[in-house]
Amino acid sequence: MEAATVEAVAKKLNTQLQGVDLSDPAILVAYKGAIMTMMAKYTRNKSEKKDFFKEGVSLLEAAVESDPNNIEIRTIRLSIQENAPKFLRYHKNISEDKQYILEHYKEVRNAELKIFVKKFVQQSSEFEDQEKAAF
Repeated sequence: MEAATVEAVAKKLNTQLQGVDLSDPAILVAYKGAIMTMMAKYTRNKSEKKDFFKEGVSLLEAAVESDPNNIEIRTIRLSIQENAPKFLRYHKNISEDKQYILEHYKEVRNAELKIFVKKFVQQSSEFEDQEKAAF
């Protein structure tokens, strides 16, 4: 997907999720948090970049805290942490989320969710080839 297309999709999702807050289901909060961290990439204003990223991380962490046994939320957080620039220092849960995914993937019954997690793992730099083979 082209960068311009990704940016347009991120902005559209950000608009659609604008009304989501901590009282909503944790999965919606996680997606809103993920989109907000992505929005930091598409704004030129440094202050806005920082604000988008910080709020996104806060929402994502709240979602994990609210529903720590949700593999979809763990996958979203792992994706964001894996791709966050090192200087942002948002990488502390990579091993924890990876381990959770490895231990609980076989329990997933929803076919679409199983495909989502599998596709993420297959392209992730955090998983070894032998780990990927188990998916």
